[in-house]
Amino acid sequence: MSNGLILAIDDEEDILELVKYNLEREGFEVITADTGENGLSILKKNRPDLILLDLMLPGIDGFDVAKKIRADDSYKDIPVIMLTAKGEEADIVTGLELGADDYVSKPFSPRVLTARIKTVLRRKKREDNKDTSNDEINIKNLKIHSGRYQATIENKELSLTHSEFQILRFLALRPGWVFTRSQIVDEVHGESYPVTERSVDVQIVGLRKKMGDYGVYIETVRGVGYRFKEENYD
Repeated sequence: MSNGLILAIDDEEDILELVKYNLEREGFEVITADTGENGLSILKKNRPDLILLDLMLPGIDGFDVAKKIRADDSYKDIPVIMLTAKGEEADIVTGLELGADDYVSKPFSPRVLTARIKTVLRRKKREDNKDTSNDEINIKNLKIHSGRYQATIENKELSLTHSEFQILRFLALRPGWVFTRSQIVDEVHGESYPVTERSVDVQIVGLRKKMGDYGVYIETVRGVGYRFKEENYD
């Protein structure tokens, strides 16, 4: 039984061979494309469970491919992992803002890449299976209830501002996912809201302080943004 279908888009033949060989060993099916145009063409005929997307492609680059994927209702929910040049923080931030779910820097370990893919697919499955009829998030002794607009730790209610609550809920809904400050502003206030991205830093500081020992669950990803610490929340 296949673990899923992966579409890998990269203009380096050796990278595609490496990805295909290692993922097939892990039980995945893999389709490859050496240009953005070919990748989009394949996408119309085969719906993958996840897309590996190199950002530096000839012709239509990875940024434009990501835009087209996220703009199409048929594909916009497919997870995307970017393949980026090592240390290119600006590219990572731009890719995340375009809707990529994660990134792996080249050169990469096949084991690390496989682990990232499995993690993203688990997150997607968890989101798909989420029961929205009772929108309550439980993380050990932290409870977040959207309907009641309430967050508690060890049954003690946190006194959060509107923005702090929205940021906490947004991050906690997707543990492990990295979000830029711009993405957080857009989610909490809506696009084009006149708030500087640095204001998110101030709100995060206040939120962590109010969460006490649980403040460590909100992690800073240097040069990118923030994420909620991923653990097993049984």
